[in-house]
Amino acid sequence: MDVYIVLTGIVAFIAGFAIAYWVKGKMVFEKVKYAEEEALRILNDAQRKAEVLLREAKIESKDILYKMKAEFDAETRETKSELKKRENRLIQKEENIDRKIDQFERKERDFTRKEKVLTKREENIEQSTLKYNELIEEQKIQLEKISGLTAGQAKELLIRAMENEARYEGAKLIKRIENETKEEADKRAKKIMATAIQRYAGDFVAERTVSVVQLPNDEMKGRIIGREGRNIRAIEAATGIDLIIDDTPEAVILSGFNPVRREVARLSLMRLISDGRIHPARIEDVVKKVGQEVDLVIKEAGEQAAFDLGVHGINNELIKYVGRLKFRTSYAQNVLQHSVEVGFLCGIMASELGLNSKLAKRMGLLHDIGKAIDHEVEGPHAVIGSKLAKKFGENSRVVHAIAAHHEDVPPNSVYALLVQAADGLSGARPGARKELLENYIKRLEDLEKIANSFKGVANTYAIQAGRELRVIVESNIISDEEAVLLSRDIVKKIEESLTFPGQIRVIVIRETRAVEYANK
Repeated sequence: MDVYIVLTGIVAFIAGFAIAYWVKGKMVFEKVKYAEEEALRILNDAQRKAEVLLREAKIESKDILYKMKAEFDAETRETKSELKKRENRLIQKEENIDRKIDQFERKERDFTRKEKVLTKREENIEQSTLKYNELIEEQKIQLEKISGLTAGQAKELLIRAMENEARYEGAKLIKRIENETKEEADKRAKKIMATAIQRYAGDFVAERTVSVVQLPNDEMKGRIIGREGRNIRAIEAATGIDLIIDDTPEAVILSGFNPVRREVARLSLMRLISDGRIHPARIEDVVKKVGQEVDLVIKEAGEQAAFDLGVHGINNELIKYVGRLKFRTSYAQNVLQHSVEVGFLCGIMASELGLNSKLAKRMGLLHDIGKAIDHEVEGPHAVIGSKLAKKFGENSRVVHAIAAHHEDVPPNSVYALLVQAADGLSGARPGARKELLENYIKRLEDLEKIANSFKGVANTYAIQAGRELRVIVESNIISDEEAVLLSRDIVKKIEESLTFPGQIRVIVIRETRAVEYANK
């Protein structure tokens, strides 16, 4: 029984295994068959897609080929058109070149013809020159026989004649230039004055045209300005002086060229600051009162100057003008002090000469009176002063001396020359116009050195405190005409090399001396 069961189990196992193997084989067969069908389907799809892609590629290649052909045709047409244009231009250029060649050939023929003509003319000219030279030599020989002079002697005479004529023409030219220069004197004078101010007076301009008023504190600036600037406008309108209020601590600057008005403005502002009441009505009242006080000071200064010199009988109005010179400066020198000094010098020199010393002092005191109003009236201060003196009844000799002290009119009396000399002494002496003694001496040495640097100069002398330079030349080297040119050259070099106040007169002196001795 057990064997049967075992055999049955083995048979069942074998049968199960066989069935399982058959089922597995069946499944494998089905999978293989499905795989073959799927592979066939994929292959068919691939073939269809390949055919589609092939057709699309063919169509696309045809399109590209068509486009390339169209582009090629267009480029070919453009190239043909450009080649046609170039061909036309080349043909045109060739035609132009042909025309130019024809022109050049014609010009060449003309040049050849003209060259032959010129060659023939040159030959004729050479022949004519030879004939002329022969004639000139014959004429020279005949002239030498007639005149009794050789060619060299005649040439020397001709050169001398030409030299004299050139000198004469040069002198005429210089005279004409001088006349033209005199016609332009006013413009040149203004230019010289402007240059002198720039070169010399720059350090003193601010000092002499500006006054500074110290303030107790910076808050006072606001009170001086006032609401909407009414106070400062009132001060400027009443005094005619500009007020400059800037960052300068505790200070106000008064600017103006009229020294009297500037002094009135300074005193008025100081009085307003000390009083504390600053408003337009008060400003006008203070300025009026201060103006009256300054007028009194001016009159007293004029009277004192006249008293110091012992000059009497001057008109009261003219005395006021003299006093105004107290607030006037010239090259940093106070004009009133300068006038008093000139008066004393005139009196001393007049006494030495046996002249009227009081009259000379009067002239010296009044000689610069025109500077009191020269900023109000146009013209030289000497001429202005003479008119002012004449207006107030001064003696005609005094009037003339005032007008002539800078040679605006020629001096016609000894007194006028005395005023000139005293004015030069007072104005140009060392120390009078803020010039150090060392600078003064150096300027004189430089003047003489410049003059001595020119050929033919024997001696030089700087006189009148450097206002005049006298140059003595050797007469056998420098002629009269050359002396004029030498003076101009010296002046030009002085202007280029030196800085100096006023003007310097250069006098070139040439003289011929014949000395003989009588012996027994």
